[in-house]
Amino acid sequence: MAPKLPANLSVDAEERSRERIERVTLRIVGACFLVLAAYVGYEAVSNLIVRKTPEHSLAGIILACVSLAVMPLLARAKRRVAVQLKSGAMHAEAKQADFCMCLSAILLGGLLLNAVANLWWADPISGLIMVPIIAKEGVGALRGDTCSE
Repeated sequence: MAPKLPANLSVDAEERSRERIERVTLRIVGACFLVLAAYVGYEAVSNLIVRKTPEHSLAGIILACVSLAVMPLLARAKRRVAVQLKSGAMHAEAKQADFCMCLSAILLGGLLLNAVANLWWADPISGLIMVPIIAKEGVGALRGDTCSE
């Protein structure tokens, strides 16, 4: 049976463990963002090179509109929880919801230009506009930026 730690040492150990878990979580989120940026960039450039005309996507337009409406509410709720938990990882999640809304607006623009004006290149160009935004968030998360306000 392990000796029981005094209350203050136990809390310190839990705090260090939690901070380590928060750092690892932020790095995972950052790596995922960088992989996503690379994928979106590759797809956008290759579609521009071969002049691949995307299909019109009513479902994509509806989903982007729903995302524009829901993501600000989700981000606000995550920020409240992050403050209560004092969680850097949850702050990063709230920031992710914020920029998901921004990405949804860019996506919607590309989808609408393609669907309404038949501008085939608008979809891959909107992807290229997203790449630096996604990559910036990924690098920030890898550096441990918690996006706290």
